[in-house]
Amino acid sequence: MPGARARHGADSVAPLRSVKETIVRKRDGAALDEAEIRAWINGVADKTLPDYQSAALLMAIVFRGMTREETVVLTDAMIRSGRILDWTGLGRPTVDKHSTGGVGDKVSIALAPWIAACGAAVPMIAGRGLGHTGGTLDKLEAIPGFRTRLSAAEFEKQVREVGVAIAGQSEDLAPADGELYALRDVTGTVESVPLITASILSKKVASGAAGIVFDVKCGAGGFMRTREEAAGLARELVQVTGALGRKARALITRMDEPLGAEVGNAGETEEALAVLRRSAPADVTGITRALGAAMLILAGVARDRHEAEARLDQALESGEAVRSAERMVQAQGGDPRVVTDPSRLPRAPVETAVTAARGGCVTALDARAIGDLLVAMGGGRERKEDRVDPAVGIRMLRKRGDPVAPGETVALIRAHREAPEWAAAAAAAYTIGELPPEAAPIVLEEIGG
Repeated sequence: MPGARARHGADSVAPLRSVKETIVRKRDGAALDEAEIRAWINGVADKTLPDYQSAALLMAIVFRGMTREETVVLTDAMIRSGRILDWTGLGRPTVDKHSTGGVGDKVSIALAPWIAACGAAVPMIAGRGLGHTGGTLDKLEAIPGFRTRLSAAEFEKQVREVGVAIAGQSEDLAPADGELYALRDVTGTVESVPLITASILSKKVASGAAGIVFDVKCGAGGFMRTREEAAGLARELVQVTGALGRKARALITRMDEPLGAEVGNAGETEEALAVLRRSAPADVTGITRALGAAMLILAGVARDRHEAEARLDQALESGEAVRSAERMVQAQGGDPRVVTDPSRLPRAPVETAVTAARGGCVTALDARAIGDLLVAMGGGRERKEDRVDPAVGIRMLRKRGDPVAPGETVALIRAHREAPEWAAAAAAAYTIGELPPEAAPIVLEEIGG
């Protein structure tokens, strides 16, 4: 990418051991030295290292872990396997956001242009959905004409001119991560905090943002099931980011039930953009504002949360947040009218009602079950090559804490046919009890600063 630094070549590091020795040492619990890690990643990026050796080393890391120092070196090596964007002369601070993913997580679509409207630039590299969690790129592609594949020159030009771009990872941005992620996906080596940290940060740091805010989700619909697991990952992300010379903060957020009322790519895009028109559900607006305030403080645009909230409000009241979103959509080939006219988004024509089996109060709504249902409907993917139908979705009319009457419609299935079996699956995701559950905040904890 323009203004980038080239990666370290394979002969810039003299490997002191063979890769086989490195695998054995990690298998036996040793901490790898810098030369070993850089030799491994150079071999991955150059495609001179056999996949079976990388797979063996990945499995050894899953079982034996890595020290903080190893994780920092691994992340840095993956960053330098490609190019690093340099935003010198941009004229405004840069800041990015990353979410570990969840069901109904559509926050980035409104957040990125909203922050740009407040004076920071947002060069955001986003991903696609896989399994029960959705992806920002899939949601944005529900907008007619929207391009998520930008060349290096297009990405840089748009950030400099518009202040925000949301695009997929280009081939020369942390290419070692792309190779390793594909291996991790098929070898059962995804669930490792050091590998997750290096994968996330290699893309985010390579995109050049000076600060990163992390949304680490926990609960049934998140990658991390417990708050303790989420806090562990959040601390690692913040501290490794700091060791790499960037600022970071993490919010731990609840993902026991889907975020918002919409699950499905077009519906979620509509709901996200509604944040900028001040008509989105409270939980979507709340988490978007919390992340936005953290980003503005981290970027130095605001000194504290009070000032950050005031800037966010001003961007909404002036209409600049909406205009920022329109400029972003138009710059990426999409129809900017969708920002204020969501009827231009695709929508499956047939609605099937999901009814309550009994009266009472919704005590739980299983986010994982709703995410899996969307995949079954064609709105998500089980494999990376699966096609996604942006028009199908689930709209939840009742959520945790809401009273319901027997036979009342609690959700709607949007599909291309009558779908009683999908309605039954959605009904099974609801737990209805006698008494309302205790209120639970959406943001559970903040880490770093």
